[in-house]
This record gives sequence, structure tokens and C-alpha cells, in this order.
Amino acid sequence: MEKHIKAPISKEVSRKLRAGDYVYITGTIYTARDAAHKRMDDALKNGENLPVDMVGQTIYYMGPSPAREGRPIGSAGPTTASRMDRYAPKLLDLGLTAMIGKGKRSKEVLDAVKRNGSVYFAAVGGAGALLSKCIKTSEVVAYDDLGTEAIRKLYVEDFPVIVVADCEGGYLYESAIKEYKKI
Repeated sequence: MEKHIKAPISKEVSRKLRAGDYVYITGTIYTARDAAHKRMDDALKNGENLPVDMVGQTIYYMGPSPAREGRPIGSAGPTTASRMDRYAPKLLDLGLTAMIGKGKRSKEVLDAVKRNGSVYFAAVGGAGALLSKCIKTSEVVAYDDLGTEAIRKLYVEDFPVIVVADCEGGYLYESAIKEYKKI
């Protein structure tokens, strides 16, 4: 099913999404990769506030290439999500609603998605230049010293993703294999 949703994404909306849905996101999302996740984890361990309130937010696992003249961002393809698996359950428990990346997730992350009524989306790997056309603004909001791994606030329009894991336990990477084997 094809759906158009607004970000930040409410739990009411995320709970209605199902593995296999094609979704187009319009609104504000954030980027963060390995180094930013490590820094956020260290902040939490030290009792510090995160630079972004996670409640209702979406994190896109992406580090862009430099922007060409007249563009807000360069190529913006997804990073392998499993690299953030050690940090994701804690962020989901803090209210993170959605994650965008590519590839499989651990059982701990899938359990946290279910527990929190959240969702994991996949963006098409290798299509960073195309995806960047959906990004209308990009602003570094934290950890500027990390360069491409800084946390960025993006405004996106009709950003295309596919629901991979939903809060009901649907997991496209398993269900698609089962369907394929039937053929």
C-alpha cells in the first residue's frame, strides 16, 4: 500500500504502517550515523541531554557528500542500519518513532520497534543522488566537528521509503523470502 505521511511521525501514524508499505515522508527528519550515535550514547551515560529530543522523531542513517552549488546537500544514500543496532533500542525507548537505513536489524532492535510502536524504513541503497532531490533544506544541529557524521536537521518532501519492520512484528526481509520461496 502507498502512503503519504508527515514528519515528525506520531505513534498513531507509525502504528498503522505495515511491512511492505511504500511511504513518502514530508517534513523534518534528522541524520545520524555511527559517530553521532556513540556520542549520544556517551551523553546519556553521563546524564546529559541529547542534542535532539527523540520523542516523535525520525533518524535517517546517512552521511551526505558535499553539496553542489545551489543544492542543500550532496548525495544522500542510506547507511547500513545494523551499525547503529547497539544504540537504537535505547533511542526507541526514549521516544524515537522511526529509523531509515538499509539492511537487516537485530532482534533487540526489532523487539524495541514492537515495544515502542515504532517503525524501521529502508531507503534504496545506491540511489543517493536521486534521494537528495527530496531534501529541500539541511542544517547541522549538533556535533559539527564530526563532518559528514554530524547530526543534521533535514526538511524532506515525498522522501520515498519502504516499511521493513512494523510494530506488529512484520519484518519484510523475512516475509519477502518466504513469499519468494513459494514461487
